[in-house]
Amino acid sequence: MAFKEYGAYDAMGLAELVRSRQVSAGELLDEAVARTDRVDPSINAVVVRHEDFARRQIQAGLPAGPFTGVPFLLKDLDLLDGTRTTFGCSIYKDYVADHSGTLASRYLAAGLTIFGKSATPEFGQMVTTECRLHGPTRNPWNLDHSPGGSSGGAAAAVAARILPVAHATDGGGSIRVPASACGVFGLKPTRARNPVGPDKAEGWGSFSCGHVVSISVRDSAAMLDATHGAEPTSPYYAPQPERPFLEEVGRDPGRLRVFFTDKTPYGEAIDPEVAAAVRDTARLLEGLGHHVEERAPTLAVEPSVVAPVVISANTAVTVRAAEQLFGRAMNRDDFETYTIANVETARKNSAADYVLGQHNAFLVSRSLASFFEACDIFLSPTLCLPPVRLGEIDTNADDLSHIRPLLKRYVPGTSMFNMSGQPSMSVPLAWSAAGLPLGMMFTARFGDEAVLFRLAAQLEAERPWKNRLPPTCA
Repeated sequence: MAFKEYGAYDAMGLAELVRSRQVSAGELLDEAVARTDRVDPSINAVVVRHEDFARRQIQAGLPAGPFTGVPFLLKDLDLLDGTRTTFGCSIYKDYVADHSGTLASRYLAAGLTIFGKSATPEFGQMVTTECRLHGPTRNPWNLDHSPGGSSGGAAAAVAARILPVAHATDGGGSIRVPASACGVFGLKPTRARNPVGPDKAEGWGSFSCGHVVSISVRDSAAMLDATHGAEPTSPYYAPQPERPFLEEVGRDPGRLRVFFTDKTPYGEAIDPEVAAAVRDTARLLEGLGHHVEERAPTLAVEPSVVAPVVISANTAVTVRAAEQLFGRAMNRDDFETYTIANVETARKNSAADYVLGQHNAFLVSRSLASFFEACDIFLSPTLCLPPVRLGEIDTNADDLSHIRPLLKRYVPGTSMFNMSGQPSMSVPLAWSAAGLPLGMMFTARFGDEAVLFRLAAQLEAERPWKNRLPPTCA
């Protein structure tokens, strides 16, 4: 191993070692590659490897950024010029990008060395990471269980300490769900906080955004400082922060008004261990001096009704783009059954159905805006069941009827904050009796990542998780 103490540092700590010349970027890359070789055969988190790209970065001279020399993985949905991106889809297995995404370019400018891409379900559509092309990604805490999705590869790689921080995206919970399942920190930023261009103006009808999963709160804050801000093609942008997000970490959050629920958004009971963890977290917050009250929002429309309309239409456009790229009509052999089903749903829906779906998302947003007039933070379970076993959600089954009822029980509470655009985070504060992580979700008002970073840092200090390692660990 090039640098045996690597696993003791978060990304900011590694960057400081490079700045002070205690270790080189090449040594960090060697160690990340060695850790991938050692642990990835067990978890299948790194599905595209291009260490040569990262070595060329180092040889050319890395920019002086906040993360100079820190190894990094992009999610296998984003483009990096000259490297493969498969989107978790068989027809793209040999696709090489001819340009980089705006967010990827900002990661390069921050000095990160990008040595590969992390696993995602096909087109990032599911809350587990088990695509037909690459096979299942496994949870480092228990290899029979899912690491969540769609950023399951990123969360599994960070949990297994291949690296301390990795790119992730979230269109319905895809940062928070795997962060919860893998016991790492994951914050979904405010809508339009980070860019999604240059090839599109928004993702999934404004539901989707990109950021990272990490082992420390400060890495997430510093990364958002490095990447946020509009690009020339942005149709809208998030409110400017009062100060750098990193300066919020360690800042006194004050006495926050916290509402919480240990039920689903529909008032249904959840797994008893998860419910107990929510109540334990509420007591922790009360002990820290916050006002805590059991109260949940009443939504005008069920998010589970809204999301399929918008996501299926966007999936149909993704398939059409593939047809244009490859110059032929696509068939059932080209995509998983779930993708085909989404395309068929989109074809049955009208343009008016899509507009109604977006309007219903607005109604969800309005319900939440009213609810947050009375509180600063809403605490709820990220997942309402412990991480599911691999194979329970089968996107390539002939019969997909099992998926929607399971999703409504498993992850009913994340997507509404994609619809409202509010910042929301999963914090690794609890574990089940079987040793599986149970993330707690905290959501703030639109544009207020600052209060989340302050609270997350307070919780990290009170109940640290960085040194809690899974059985499968580099």
